[in-house]
Amino acid sequence: MSRLASKIEAILYLKGQPLTIARIAEYAHSDRAAVEEALIELMSDYAHRDSALEIAETPDGYCLQLREAYQDLVHTLVPVDLGLGALRTLAAIALKGPIPMTQLVEVRGSGAYQHVQELTEQGFVKKRRKADSRSAWLQVTDKFYQYFQVDKLPETISVKVKPTAAESAE
Repeated sequence: MSRLASKIEAILYLKGQPLTIARIAEYAHSDRAAVEEALIELMSDYAHRDSALEIAETPDGYCLQLREAYQDLVHTLVPVDLGLGALRTLAAIALKGPIPMTQLVEVRGSGAYQHVQELTEQGFVKKRRKADSRSAWLQVTDKFYQYFQVDKLPETISVKVKPTAAESAE
């Protein structure tokens, strides 16, 4: 593997996020053409290794990531650290989503702003802006479904709701 390819590998490892070719070239103090060539070399090298890692091209750029076959280890070894409030906010988004931020705040209170920031950073929630609205719309991501293994839940889940005092009086 060339020296530039090794340097790019180190850059991708240290940054821990997708990087564009221009950004990689900037960090590597190299030109785009040389970076593209070294990235191809690096990707080929990883493709032929029996390794848990791979160099992947994403919509945001290139990154060093864990191969899909090893994703289950992430859930086992790197548990998500979410507080009860954030989990309740996540549940509200999952049940009512897509939901406008304003409506979520009405349901969960002003603490929802911090919860949404945390949930977005951890990849469980994504925000979208609609052209006709000032409020962001929130919905759960694929990571939510994978992490909580939603596809393995029973088809129907019956939830018993405690009747309110007014309903009990009827």
